[in-house]
Amino acid sequence: MARVGNSIIKGIEVKDIINILNKAYADEWLAYYQYFIESKVVKGLMKDAAIVELNQHAADELRHATMVADRILQLGGTPLLHLDDWTKYSNCGYDAPSDFDVVSILKDAIKGEQCAIHTYSNIVDMTRNKDIVTYDLVSQILSDEVEHEEDLQTLHDDITEFIDNIKKSF
Repeated sequence: MARVGNSIIKGIEVKDIINILNKAYADEWLAYYQYFIESKVVKGLMKDAAIVELNQHAADELRHATMVADRILQLGGTPLLHLDDWTKYSNCGYDAPSDFDVVSILKDAIKGEQCAIHTYSNIVDMTRNKDIVTYDLVSQILSDEVEHEEDLQTLHDDITEFIDNIKKSF
């Protein structure tokens, strides 16, 4: 635990920061798995483009989980140790894909990114001017999540437009 590092935290309890970060940690692991499994089961036109995007996002979510775990440890906490706790403490939860069509998979992924944006926005608000280290870390992750939503939405719209054009030609 960084005693001097923790001493610069003002107006918020360290245990509260650890708690919200553990929830975000759970979200990141579930998001990683969601992207990983969706990249394996996705079907349909232009699925290869979706697979590339899903795999890249999975890698980013795993990187986020590492960043959050490292911050929890810096604060003197312990990242969630049991897989069951991921769904129990998650903000965003996990929705197993039920429709493997590329458009449905992308809709689910967009929904997950929107939840992550909401979660990290709340953490940014909570830590602003109170815990600059967590604030900076979460701001970086939030930026990635906003980019992910945009990437997925653009891909979704492009695929939807492509499919609509094919239908019109018949």
